[in-house]
Amino acid sequence: MPERDAPRVREDLAASLGRDRVAWDDAALAAHAHDTWPLALLRLHQGRLTSRPACVVRPANTDEVATVLRYANQHRVPVVPFGGGSGVGGGVLPDGATIVVDLRRLDQLLELNETALQVRVQAGMFGHIYEDALQASGYSMGHWPQSVALSTVGGWVATRAAGQYSTRYGSIEDMLLGLEAVMADGRVVRIKSTPRRSAGPDPRHLFLGAEGTAGIVTEATFKVFPLPESRRSLSFAFPDFDAGVEAMRLIVRAGWRPPVMRLYDAVESGRHFGQWQNDERCVLLLLSEGPASLTAAEAEACHAVCAAHGGDPLGEAPVQHWLHERNNVPSLLSFIERGFVLDTIEVAAEWDRIHALYGEVVAALRTVPHLLVASGHTSHCYAQGTNIYFTFVAKPDDPAAAEPTYMACWTRAMETTLRIGGTICHHHGIGRLRAPWMPAEHGSALDLLRAVKHALDPNGIMNPGVLLPTS
Repeated sequence: MPERDAPRVREDLAASLGRDRVAWDDAALAAHAHDTWPLALLRLHQGRLTSRPACVVRPANTDEVATVLRYANQHRVPVVPFGGGSGVGGGVLPDGATIVVDLRRLDQLLELNETALQVRVQAGMFGHIYEDALQASGYSMGHWPQSVALSTVGGWVATRAAGQYSTRYGSIEDMLLGLEAVMADGRVVRIKSTPRRSAGPDPRHLFLGAEGTAGIVTEATFKVFPLPESRRSLSFAFPDFDAGVEAMRLIVRAGWRPPVMRLYDAVESGRHFGQWQNDERCVLLLLSEGPASLTAAEAEACHAVCAAHGGDPLGEAPVQHWLHERNNVPSLLSFIERGFVLDTIEVAAEWDRIHALYGEVVAALRTVPHLLVASGHTSHCYAQGTNIYFTFVAKPDDPAAAEPTYMACWTRAMETTLRIGGTICHHHGIGRLRAPWMPAEHGSALDLLRAVKHALDPNGIMNPGVLLPTS
């Protein structure tokens, strides 16, 4: 239990940081009471999400973050880091005894090293502002999550994010070279950047995917890439999902790495690309970029593989349509207000399991009462396997059945994925939503994660309830 009540916490922090750094007005507390987890939005709509944090602290530098954590650790006050608030798994759900640390004042691009192709940036900078600044200098990070305009670079590290161009450029763990973070007791640690090193276990991974449970990342050093000389777009319609998956497997098996490889099942192909195909075929999008000689060779090779597996060319137009519309996502709350229950579930598996994963998860979702849609697409490929991004939509008759319906969909997807041997999460993070399945995901290795958590945060103040299941 915290040793300080909310009014005392507010007064103490305002005294040590300045009144302008600490907010507890209704608007500030409401804006930091949850992320965009559909279940939190459902509860909010139904009037069942009423808890708010004790206060919101907006530090302007790392020293001020350290001051907050020293105080919180001394008085056993829970702390929740807050970036863009775009998480979808319940990683932000503070109660009335909690300090929310909003990092958005730490929003500067600090250094661009054009020789070493790396950049230092503060954790609170929003993704699209960061990427625009890079591109103005002739570079890109190649990291394009759908939430790029809603998420911060620190949030990318915290959730172990992956972007839409990951097949070529990698995911955030491949791009992160070094970082600065504040530990639970207020100590500041710096992990220097280097191309690679063999100096024991890699401390970067204590923070990658930790969702604020290990400390607060305040600065990151990332790889960057020169803007590409050339881009090539291709798309194909396959007779079924399995044929498209096999073409993707053979493309990456041969060593080709087009940044974008997205295969949509028949349901999603009809929804997104119906003007180019109106039957039951599955649409594959391919986008290559880099030196002109590379993109020409890659496009030729991909075309040959797709044609050999029944892919009919659809041209560049579907890819251009996706590029234009990819981040235009309707408001979840607008669906919830009309009685719909919906979410996306991204999991992953090796190539020899992926066909079963797709078929059996879709079948399991369709057993949920009131389900309207169960569909999927792949969006991140590796030599060893790929992810699948499932979408479900249901509309129960009784509003009281909305949350049980939501959890039934998630339970069927998680249990089926684990039974087949896949991973329960590819890039959205664990939050509170997936925490109950972490023991099955990690098995005996979960004890290692618990031991690390206790060593880094012995008083358990850092984002309690997230990532690791409560006993």
